[in-house]
Amino acid sequence: MRIAQVAPPWVAVPPKGYGGIEWVVALLADGLAERGHDVTLFATGDSETKAHLEYVFETAPGSKAINDITLDATHTLYSLRGVDRFDAVHIHTPFSALAAAVTTGRPIVHTLHGAFSPEMRQLYALVGDRAWFVAISEAQRDHMPELRYGGVVYNGIDLPAYPLRLREEKDDFVLFLGRAAPEKGALRAVQAAKAAGVRLVMAVKVAHEIEEEHWANDVLPAVQPDTTILGEISLEEKVDLLSRAKAVLFPIDWDEPFGLVMTEAMACGTPVIATPRGSVPEVIADGETGFVVPVERYAEEAAAALQRLAEIDPRACRARVEERFSKEAMVAGYERVFERAVEAG
Repeated sequence: MRIAQVAPPWVAVPPKGYGGIEWVVALLADGLAERGHDVTLFATGDSETKAHLEYVFETAPGSKAINDITLDATHTLYSLRGVDRFDAVHIHTPFSALAAAVTTGRPIVHTLHGAFSPEMRQLYALVGDRAWFVAISEAQRDHMPELRYGGVVYNGIDLPAYPLRLREEKDDFVLFLGRAAPEKGALRAVQAAKAAGVRLVMAVKVAHEIEEEHWANDVLPAVQPDTTILGEISLEEKVDLLSRAKAVLFPIDWDEPFGLVMTEAMACGTPVIATPRGSVPEVIADGETGFVVPVERYAEEAAAALQRLAEIDPRACRARVEERFSKEAMVAGYERVFERAVEAG
């Protein structure tokens, strides 16, 4: 098949630092090309891909430009020129690209990477019968089941990039990795590490105003003296931390559609201690690859779970990722979606 992958225009593919969507796009574009499809990736010029790369912006502006309307519209207009050369067009940004793409007459697939805010519900309702939607978890699909779904496809990771470390090879720290937005739970991670008396390493993206305010006013005052604080880190640094940590704290308080850090941690044999929000119960096998504890009592229950890490077999963590969340499983899932969309016309 001739497939267009339209990535967001703010971060390179793959990302140099933070960028979950961009990692998914990178693996999918490469994986489809490896399986013999004719793939064109619309991203920024500093992207790297096995697909054909086309771009209007030579350099990614970075995460502070996320959702910039001018960048989005310009990228969309460029990407959808000559769209008739493709059998299917896969849109990864929900704004102007999706709105414009459904008018092209080509089969349009859109992955729901984000949350169903009221604004997104209104937008999706207007194109709900004109695009093929892909949910990245069953929990996400349940929030708006009336859309036309091509299927549920879990985000995948490139397993060879994540080395397995057994329990005796781990270092004595726990890891929080993510944005500083309140719903991501950085403060709960700090409180849990304090309650457990364990050293915390934090790799945190602080970019937008609400993140800056929460980080400065709520999180930093609670941080313990032995905490290591890092900013945005490279893939190599992230993998090193994920593999060495004895556990990853994932204390979200929102219906996150997926959460790549959970599968990345488990691939390294690292248990995840998370809350039962969004896709968490689909990703983590409670008591086998980590522990699921309540948001309201996260600090004390996560601290108790850290005393039970010997119950978790790192090999079981990796096996779950191999079975459900690999790059290969994701690519195969999207192939089925594209075939369905093309057959329907």
